[in-house]
Amino acid sequence: MATSAPPLSPPAVHLRPLTPLDFLERSAYVFPEKAAVVDGDVRRTYPELRDRVYRLATVLQAMGVRDGERVAVLAPNASAILEAHFAVPLAGGILCALNIRLTVGEIDYILEHCGASVLIYDADFDEFVKELKPRARCIRVGAPGEEYEKLLAAADPTKLHKAEPDEDATLSINYTSGTTGRPKGVMYTYRGAFVNALAEIFHAGMRPESVYLWTLPMFHCNGWIFPYAVTAAGATHVCLRKVDPKKIFELIETEKVTHLCGAPTVWISLANDPSARPFPHRIHITTAGAPPSPTIIKQMEALGAEMTHVYGLTETYGPITVCQWKSPQWDGSSDGERARLKSRQGVAMLTMDARDVRVVDSNLNDVPADGKTHGEIVMRGNNVMKGYYADPEATAKAFAGGWFHSGDVAVMQSDGYIEIVDRAKDVIISGGENISTIQVEKVLVSHEAVLECAVVAMPDPKWGEVPKAYVTLKPGRELTAEALIAFAREHLPGFKTPKAIEFGPLPKTSTGKIQKFILREREWAGREKRVN
Repeated sequence: MATSAPPLSPPAVHLRPLTPLDFLERSAYVFPEKAAVVDGDVRRTYPELRDRVYRLATVLQAMGVRDGERVAVLAPNASAILEAHFAVPLAGGILCALNIRLTVGEIDYILEHCGASVLIYDADFDEFVKELKPRARCIRVGAPGEEYEKLLAAADPTKLHKAEPDEDATLSINYTSGTTGRPKGVMYTYRGAFVNALAEIFHAGMRPESVYLWTLPMFHCNGWIFPYAVTAAGATHVCLRKVDPKKIFELIETEKVTHLCGAPTVWISLANDPSARPFPHRIHITTAGAPPSPTIIKQMEALGAEMTHVYGLTETYGPITVCQWKSPQWDGSSDGERARLKSRQGVAMLTMDARDVRVVDSNLNDVPADGKTHGEIVMRGNNVMKGYYADPEATAKAFAGGWFHSGDVAVMQSDGYIEIVDRAKDVIISGGENISTIQVEKVLVSHEAVLECAVVAMPDPKWGEVPKAYVTLKPGRELTAEALIAFAREHLPGFKTPKAIEFGPLPKTSTGKIQKFILREREWAGREKRVN
């Protein structure tokens, strides 16, 4: 006698995979008349953004994208890269947003390593793309009526096949800068992006009425997940193709911008630009990428900004800690003390366990919370990458002992706040004494004529190595190396005072980070070892 098949188990009512794609669906439903995107003269509502995302996803599936196929994007902060953040995973693909400042050789390596089958690129990169080794099918984004817009217009979004995502599946691959070798592909998950977006909304204080200006590249850690955070809040994205201080001040006024993100070098350029003027309303700035000096914090707050300092790496979706302001106990602090407190890296963000960001010794033991003992920052949890793409050896090394090793040297303050001393490779050991380059840099930029600086080790026959400063002065200002060294000596012990100063522009990444490795190479060129 035949037996009937057992009934199928119903889906779990209390579970749904966490995916940042749901944020767009919700905002299109809740805010149908609201401006989602402002890109030059173009304004689109959330339903219009959702329709374009569905059309692009349909185009990608028609090109064979699904089941984890990688789709690369080479574009500035414009509509296309924002749309790709949703459309690529919606089609079942994995997004690879490319750093637009890299060389042809570096982009070729990344495209080959990730195995991208499609490349979406902005028309500004026509000549650049011609030099790439042909391997991916290309979609060119240009003026209205050109290829990208024609493809979207012809697409039938009803033919899109939507699969229920696995929240632990790879959403995107972000390549590191590769300053110590070939860049590594950092894998983000749907769950990690969802959770990180919620933390960003909370710590930045975003609301549906917020207006976010894209001063941070969307290719950098997927814009610290703000493409998803801004959309989740139902706020407005204002696209900006490149950092232009004059344009930023204009957009803050005309678009009523409320939120910005970026590295300290962005705020240095704003505060010292001839067009600088007090903001017409309160602006919230989230800054990371390098420890902001108390000087720039004070300058930006004087313009009317509220600054939140966060810390993280590509491997942590961008920010993973925040210098959480404590009110009312810190509210009465002097300007200098307020800026000093805000320049620390802080504590784990909202969606992290407070115990999952630590400062440890070489045996993974917590260092004393004395503000003096050096250790490495390690972390684990939802905001940590899934691993390095196609690189199990590097992944195992980074996750040694069950923690992600940042390579950043820090102290734990008595109040439980982390404060970075340096990158491990940036600490100067002079005559057996450790020198924090960050400490020296903070002193130098406090001089009224100094715009920004970087301190590295230079070889010394007696002490092994000593600090040297590379300095950029503010426009129209003059200063001698002797005068600046004398100024530093007033605030630092003799062994920490720079022994040499060199003036000029500083080498930087596309996200504004100063490339100290270039300066170190300059100092140690021709030597077999980088220690003396």
